[in-house]
Amino acid sequence: MSHYIVGDIQGCFRELEALLTQVSFNPTEDSLWCVGDIVARGPDSRDALRFFYQNSHSVHTVLGNHDLNLMAVLLGFRQPNPKDKLDALLADKHRFEWLDWLRQQPLMQELEGFNTVLAHAGIYPWWTLSEAGQHAKEVEAVLVSSQFESFMQQLFGDTPKKWRSSLQGFDRYRFIVNAFTRMRYCRSDGELDFSQKDNPYQGSPQDSYKPWFTFWPESGNRVLFGHWAALMGETRRQDIIGLDTGCVWGQHMTLYNVESKTFFHQPALTGK
Repeated sequence: MSHYIVGDIQGCFRELEALLTQVSFNPTEDSLWCVGDIVARGPDSRDALRFFYQNSHSVHTVLGNHDLNLMAVLLGFRQPNPKDKLDALLADKHRFEWLDWLRQQPLMQELEGFNTVLAHAGIYPWWTLSEAGQHAKEVEAVLVSSQFESFMQQLFGDTPKKWRSSLQGFDRYRFIVNAFTRMRYCRSDGELDFSQKDNPYQGSPQDSYKPWFTFWPESGNRVLFGHWAALMGETRRQDIIGLDTGCVWGQHMTLYNVESKTFFHQPALTGK
């Protein structure tokens, strides 16, 4: 049995299939986790989401910002972005079954026995791993509660940008979700900046903002994340592993074997 983690799929289902063929993935024996963003921008979001739903005994995901946006679109609270190419998914008769499945997925996942943690954008550096897990569970409980629709209506926004343990209600939930699904740069005082997406080793970010993992303390745990295609996996740390390598932007999709610590790559397929 092997455990694999794949970067952002974003509707690039053919590339995912090619990667799983490359490693002879067997859904009856192996397990697969995605770091979030199963859907959007690529051509085959419906096929990607259907694959996860139909193989949910062995194929799993943490929630990404595009997955949450899809839920809001399905509920009628947000308009679909034409760039997300969701028409086939939104017209499928199973879409609300997929919505119900998505709302049951975690924001953060620890792989027991592997000292490995997954979250779409990363772990907010001013939380301990234990605190992060507790905060993720707060939101996960709301997602499956009677507050679900109210939560989705008030989820989207950039504030608050800094964590305070005294935060309450939807402000608290919104910060937790943004930290897990949208974070890239932050300041030393814990304030998040959602405007920058550049590679910090190539661009010119504001001096006061640095990649979140700059502030994450070294430990025996590996943190795997996606969301930041411009990084192309470059973190310059052995314990922080970026898996979004821009397949939907013409680069490649990355798959990681947890046991062997081996990477597998599938170039973006032409003629999508």
